Amino acid sequence: MLLKKLMAAALVSGFVLAAGAASAQTVGPSGESATPSADVALTDADIGALKGKGYKAALLWHTSSDFTNAVSAGAKDEFARAGVEIAVTTDAGFDAARQRSDIETALAAKPNVILALPLDPVTSAEAFRQAVTDGSKLVFLSNLPSGYKQGTDYASIVTDDLYQMGKQAADALAKAIGSKGKVGYIFHDASYYVTNQRDQAFKSTIEKDYPDIKIVAEQGISDPARAEELASAMLLQNPDLDGIYVTWAEPADGVLSALRSSGNTKTKIVTLDLAEPVALDMVKGGNVTVLVADKAYELGRAMAAAGLKSLLGQETPAFVVAPALTVTKENVAEGWKQSLNRDAPQSVLDAAK
Repeated sequence: MLLKKLMAAALVSGFVLAAGAASAQTVGPSGESATPSADVALTDADIGALKGKGYKAALLWHTSSDFTNAVSAGAKDEFARAGVEIAVTTDAGFDAARQRSDIETALAAKPNVILALPLDPVTSAEAFRQAVTDGSKLVFLSNLPSGYKQGTDYASIVTDDLYQMGKQAADALAKAIGSKGKVGYIFHDASYYVTNQRDQAFKSTIEKDYPDIKIVAEQGISDPARAEELASAMLLQNPDLDGIYVTWAEPADGVLSALRSSGNTKTKIVTLDLAEPVALDMVKGGNVTVLVADKAYELGRAMAAAGLKSLLGQETPAFVVAPALTVTKENVAEGWKQSLNRDAPQSVLDAAK
């Protein structure tokens, strides 16, 4: 799973959740306000200024997956609109040393724009320094090399609207249980900004917006393989749970197994990210009620647009977020395409008919 592997990497944890009396939002590593990805767009004049210049781009990814394929597709389509050649595409296999080698290989092609997810903040800071010196415009996905300054060393960071993902999960679970009842909260018990912000947003939304819903059981999880065991213990102590929030799809599959083992068809599950087992249960009318995902294709489009605007000498936002997406049985086919730019698994499509 992409998320599990990302958590094993030494990712920066500087992103925080900003909350006020009236609103809350995902913010950047130094407290930057989020700019919606839709606001980062190339005009016809921009496209005209870019075409025919022989500009080149490099996509230096951390791994290969449906997620990175979708990010790449969004980036490639945006670069193609501007007549920009993709000179290099690499896959570091979650190996920071290999990523450093990938960067050196890419720089030989003299790319004008580089899109990447830095695997290790310290190693990446050294590895990308030559790219900065060479004048390549850097746009980072979710992570930031240590000590890098926006506008000097890189153009933008682009990531998910983490707060909205958690909030949409809370709203969906509340709707599924009639905005009242008892719920369990299975959160990621590790310092990792993606899951931490999403989890916190779910909890704060329930507590603030749904006074008749009580979180009566909380359980941290660090190893997805223990999800069934931990959920079984939670259900043993709280057999009357109306719903359970699970931090992401892989452990949610274990929670689903625990519910099935106990013959529980009542307790609703909401979780984040797309995966075939939980999606299949959802479309069959099982315990899973909603999956909340990011728009990976839009992440790639916005990254490319930010890099190209920087190449044109335009100011770019420091921190950009792509929308969250609530996927249900009714919109699973469309939602999968919007998120991952591919068809949902055939088993899911067949069951949804």
